[in-house]
Amino acid sequence: MSNTQHHKNNWVLGLTGGIGCGKTAVSNMFEELGITVVDADIVARQVVEPGSEGLNAIIKHFGSDILDEHGALNRSELRARIFSNLEQKTWLNKLLHPLIRTKLLTDLKNAQSDYVVLVAPLLFENELDRYCNRTLLIDVPVEIQITRTTKRDNISSEQAKQIIDAQISREHKQQKADDILNNNRDLNDVKQDLLKLHSYYLQQAKSTI
Repeated sequence: MSNTQHHKNNWVLGLTGGIGCGKTAVSNMFEELGITVVDADIVARQVVEPGSEGLNAIIKHFGSDILDEHGALNRSELRARIFSNLEQKTWLNKLLHPLIRTKLLTDLKNAQSDYVVLVAPLLFENELDRYCNRTLLIDVPVEIQITRTTKRDNISSEQAKQIIDAQISREHKQQKADDILNNNRDLNDVKQDLLKLHSYYLQQAKSTI
């Protein structure tokens, strides 16, 4: 897919970070500054909403008992079906990844702010960074990730560690990212650094238009 046309429209900042690093707090700061945020996790839910092409294909493949009583996708049932079945997992990824990517690119292109932020936990893993002009990593030590995730999601530290291990390592992300924002400190300090980055991104966006 050619993204040259897409770049003419908007300057894109890719925002990423491991689980529990505080991506939402930072993306909220961008929104407060009037910057449009496109969140890959939200888009992934939108492409399987009732009536969507994605959900219709899932029903056709797995049967209507994949739905909950409200006619929406029963995520835990779907997870259980694909968890230990590589073939089904591959089928689902082949269906959903192109749908998610298409909607992401459309949303990025339609954003009206000075630049647009693409939030994606798997920005590097899914090669979404190729649609970005620059990337920002929200960074905290792994121990902090584990503490925050167990508290927030009510899971064991072993489960949290498994999720972290499934993503590329913190060191690898640090090497790949253009900018790194340390989020293991007072939020006011984080915000001060983010404001500096914001003015830099504004300059970059203006100079590439």
